[in-house]
Amino acid sequence: MIDLNKEKFNMHNKEITLYKSSDINAPLIVFNTFEGDGEGIYKELQNMGCTFLNLLVVGNIDWNHDMSPWYMPSIYSKEKSFSGGADEYLRLLIEEILPKTKELIEGEPKFTGIAGYSLAGLFAVYAMYKTDVFDRVACMSGSLWFSDFIEYCKRNEYKRLPDKIYFSLGDKEANTRNPILKTVQDKTIELSEYFKNIGSEVIFELNAGNHFTDVILRSAKGIKAIL
Repeated sequence: MIDLNKEKFNMHNKEITLYKSSDINAPLIVFNTFEGDGEGIYKELQNMGCTFLNLLVVGNIDWNHDMSPWYMPSIYSKEKSFSGGADEYLRLLIEEILPKTKELIEGEPKFTGIAGYSLAGLFAVYAMYKTDVFDRVACMSGSLWFSDFIEYCKRNEYKRLPDKIYFSLGDKEANTRNPILKTVQDKTIELSEYFKNIGSEVIFELNAGNHFTDVILRSAKGIKAIL
């Protein structure tokens, strides 16, 4: 029987779920999600033997706004553009959501990590350049095809180089007619090599399947890798 021990609270329309560890000073991992409250991921982590963590899941995110670092036109004709709200959302996360979370957990987190899938994976890497709050980063199937993102990472100084950075991708994700998405594997490998070369412990993993294969399992694997 998995003990969920979860607490929910809302801030500025964000629906926040905290899965609390009964251990004192357990690591805190932040996971921004497209939908749901992360229960499947938390259960998967428990099944993998990862019980020593607090998992903070932020939902009801304005995905194309909150997770995008700057404006980029949509890559599909029927979807809305990316409107560059990441700085604003990150401020909310650091100044309001994390302090409230820390009041609810036992002790002081041994370390704080940030993880995300797709655009939230991009956001997790971007956060390194804006704050020194996160010690570890997990980017699963990250949207690293995003306009000028690799160039931004190489041109700018990070606020903290994480102890560990995890990247993963599905082996079929680059098999697409979309010329922008086609670059995702090359760009993910390029960025993982870059961070490895400047001194972070980097794990890169290629999984079977496309972008939508085993999202819960892949997310849990990425979080496990940085614990």
